[in-house]
Amino acid sequence: MRTLAIAAVQTTPVPHDLEATWQRFADQVRTTCALFPHVQLVVVPELLLAAEGPLLRPAADDWTERAAVTIPGPLTDRLRALAVETGLWLVPGSVYERAEDGRVHNTALAISPEGEIAARYRKVFPWQPYEKTTPGHEFTVFDIPGAGRVGLAICYDGSFPETVRQLAWLGAEIVIQPTLTPTRDREMELVCARANAWTNQVYVVNVNAADPAGVGQSAVVDPEGIVRQQAGPGEEILVDVLDLDTVTRVRRYGSAGINRPWAQLARHGESVDLPMYGGGGFRIPDWLKDETP
Repeated sequence: MRTLAIAAVQTTPVPHDLEATWQRFADQVRTTCALFPHVQLVVVPELLLAAEGPLLRPAADDWTERAAVTIPGPLTDRLRALAVETGLWLVPGSVYERAEDGRVHNTALAISPEGEIAARYRKVFPWQPYEKTTPGHEFTVFDIPGAGRVGLAICYDGSFPETVRQLAWLGAEIVIQPTLTPTRDREMELVCARANAWTNQVYVVNVNAADPAGVGQSAVVDPEGIVRQQAGPGEEILVDVLDLDTVTRVRRYGSAGINRPWAQLARHGESVDLPMYGGGGFRIPDWLKDETP
């Protein structure tokens, strides 16, 4: 059995205080490790370590510039040390990353228990026109030895079907999606999380910020689109053990033992004309080539 024990920490930053937010985050990670020693991966909301404030109490206009960090840099050094100390995989939400060209991206990281930066993903679909960061241009997956392949998405990325389809095409069995949503469209985000999980037969771990930074309602959705857990609005931790062999079963035998979209794509996808993707047919991903349609 391939399993991954996760802790999705629905929490808040100390608004506009980067150091206090770091200390709060580090304490929460250590507490999670002590309370739930079987947990292997901890994830927190989008832009937590950027110490964003509530929607109606914004910082100065230059906060994004002030909070932006280089990767690697002092913040990733701290994250790497914390991962080694706790023996955990860390997906510390996302940060404002200042790239070499000076532009700022909204960037999610994955840090291994050995202190390596295992993945860096720049948000492809910032929440425009409200979010001013520069979009990324590619999707990112990473492997957790003995468990499976994980894809990264950030908040509004989930509103675009291309995001999770591409991550699944790259072999992701779990999509971790840090989120910062303080608005009433959270209900539709949860609809998208379920649809993305069901149509791509992956787990979706969508971790929103708690009140007052966000409206909460973090969720863990299984590969059949069923919500395993959903939080309320306040600070909360969702601990779950994800069975990655469930992904294999669902892809082979179908959601509810019926629907097999990946097998159907493998069987007929190459003959379907796809004008929006340049006219080419569906190209079978490597992980699907050995599957029986």
